Amino acid sequence: MKVTEVSGAFEHEGVVRCEDAATGLRSFIALHSTRLGPGLGGTRFFPFNTEEDALADVLKLSRAMTYKSAAAGLSFGGGKAVIVGDPKRDKTEALIRAYARFVDSLDGRYITTEDVGTTEADMILIREQTPHVTGLPTSRGGSGDPSDATAWGVFNAMRSLAKRLWGQDSLEGRHVAVQGVGKVGTYLVGHLVRDGCLVTVADVSPDAVRRVRADHAVAAVGTDDVHEVQCDIFSPCALGGSLNPQTIPGLRCEAVAGCANNQLASEEDAERLMSRGIVYAPDFIVNAGGVINISYEVGRAYDRDAAFAHVGRIGETLTRVLDLAGAERISTAEAAERVAVERIYSTRPNPSG
Repeated sequence: MKVTEVSGAFEHEGVVRCEDAATGLRSFIALHSTRLGPGLGGTRFFPFNTEEDALADVLKLSRAMTYKSAAAGLSFGGGKAVIVGDPKRDKTEALIRAYARFVDSLDGRYITTEDVGTTEADMILIREQTPHVTGLPTSRGGSGDPSDATAWGVFNAMRSLAKRLWGQDSLEGRHVAVQGVGKVGTYLVGHLVRDGCLVTVADVSPDAVRRVRADHAVAAVGTDDVHEVQCDIFSPCALGGSLNPQTIPGLRCEAVAGCANNQLASEEDAERLMSRGIVYAPDFIVNAGGVINISYEVGRAYDRDAAFAHVGRIGETLTRVLDLAGAERISTAEAAERVAVERIYSTRPNPSG
């Protein structure tokens, strides 16, 4: 196994690349900041076109994790990992074990968990090689799948938007268009339907759409059309970059709040949304439920009630961001970063970070 530092003109504390010829492992781990504590973030197993694409993704994702943990009040920094490959074809036990040894080589500066392309079963394998992993199943004393916690946080953020925009405490009678009904998106749909919300869904997987429609009375449209659905809230819950110069002009909603990471293709897209009068709920604020939930597993016995109570306060954090954006006449994206940065630099550094 070959582990090398990656140099470059980026703001991160460190980026390392791992290559293991025996298993075919090619992976990057990026540590954006450990000022508040070890970098906490998932491992994404994805068939990137190039290693340059993988590196760009891990840099962006780890930065978002720094802000996500900070704004959520957690004593963790920002880290993220990517494995280059198709998890359906390339994932093997030997590869996951080799990756776990890579994580272990960082001596606790990075704590990993699930992300796109990785599972609880992978976390169990990783735990056999390193203690620096969370998101273990409940049968192993862990917090289990974080998908519902992430969805619960987004749902509570949407309720805060409803209070702000329409003066109502629930989403009853409102219409939400959900782009992406994987694990998190499906949980979100369930929360919305139970709250009396009208829901339209879309996903690149017809099977995913069929599954969610079998359980809930929701409408469905194509993935190319979902952002143009006339609705109250558009909810991006697939991969990032869905809010961009091509899609923003077609939005027919009053607000955006979703589960996906890095929803804005560029910083300028926050201004584009603001100029259209669309309220953007910053992704790293509203989708922090998963990382909050797994943080309650690190160094203590997991307490689901306490974790979900913390997740439920995401709506309060979003309200603070919206208030700051309005007072300063800045985008909600900029306001969210200010909230996170203020905590990072007003808090005494964690000596173990």
